[in-house]
Amino acid sequence: MDALVEFANNNLLLVTGLVASGLAAAFYELRLKARNVASISVPLAVRMINQGGRVIDVRPADKFAAGHIVDARNIEREALLQSPDQIKGKNAVLVCDTGAESGECAARLRKEGLENIFSLRGGLDEWRKENLPLVGAD
Repeated sequence: MDALVEFANNNLLLVTGLVASGLAAAFYELRLKARNVASISVPLAVRMINQGGRVIDVRPADKFAAGHIVDARNIEREALLQSPDQIKGKNAVLVCDTGAESGECAARLRKEGLENIFSLRGGLDEWRKENLPLVGAD
């Protein structure tokens, strides 16, 4: 313990930076939790899908038909918000073109108590950037 105190005294700037970094990370996580936002990255979404998570595409049917993630289910945003029981109790990744609509939808569903609902950060635009496949895409 004395060695730790001595190290901290000799490296005050380093220890201060470490503490500030930890506080910043904690503040960021608390802010996200307070806003009840649960967006996940493409790699994390792929991992969740591979572990049995469902993909729910909240775009209109015509956009869904033009290209969607393999095994995705199309439930338009308003229909999902009116009847969230369709996905209750299941891990689900909500998807739209940019992540904005699915993010808003996920936040609203999480406020209603569905904690296992996530939004794909960046939506299908980010999915395409990662060169991942879409069904029905040109």
